[in-house]
Amino acid sequence: MTAEADPATGGETVAAGTPGEHEPDGRSPDGPGSEEPGPGGRSPEERGPDGPGADDDAPRPPLPALVEAILMVAENPVPVTEIAVSLGVPATEVERVLVELALGYIADGRGFSLRDVGGGWRFYTSEACAPWVERFVLAGQSPKLSQAALETLAVVAYQQPVSRGRISAVRGVSADGVIRTLTARRLVEETGTDPETGAILYRTTDYFLERMGLRHLDELPPLAPLLPGIADVDDIEGL
Repeated sequence: MTAEADPATGGETVAAGTPGEHEPDGRSPDGPGSEEPGPGGRSPEERGPDGPGADDDAPRPPLPALVEAILMVAENPVPVTEIAVSLGVPATEVERVLVELALGYIADGRGFSLRDVGGGWRFYTSEACAPWVERFVLAGQSPKLSQAALETLAVVAYQQPVSRGRISAVRGVSADGVIRTLTARRLVEETGTDPETGAILYRTTDYFLERMGLRHLDELPPLAPLLPGIADVDDIEGL
């Protein structure tokens, strides 16, 4: 920086520096106050942290709407904690919204309901509309489970974990083919082996609970006398 005489001031000297070296507000162009505004004309401090895929100018939808949107695209029941983590809100708040939505659908007489089944929440057809929906869904579809499959599924549900040999002993016929069918339909699955015989054990799946509208196996109805002699099965050895 050099000192030069200014004729307009009667020869007094003024400081001549690099143009732009001193701004009117006294801040250097490289100082902390010189950051350029970001999108929407706001500085980084004003914008705050951006969420994943969030639009700075888009308002956040209300929590009930966000919960509904997530459940609409879910293929399986969604746990409360999973929704809470996705939306960045407390789990207790999500659970409160879920209960309010479920009660609201019932009060409004909607054709669907929101239920806590199989370890999570999911939309279901309302019970009042179920017969009409079933008629629509089953039109041209494969037949329901056979009587043999239903009997085998009942044995697994009430005796699990259970081996094929034990199932065959209860039903009086081989269960190999039926077990393959139930496994293919994701209603039963393998769950280790019997420590004494090494036989493969089977149990029902979460999908079974979902299809039955249950949250836990404890909600299965009391065993009706449809499987005579089931108490005697424990006396059978080598199965």
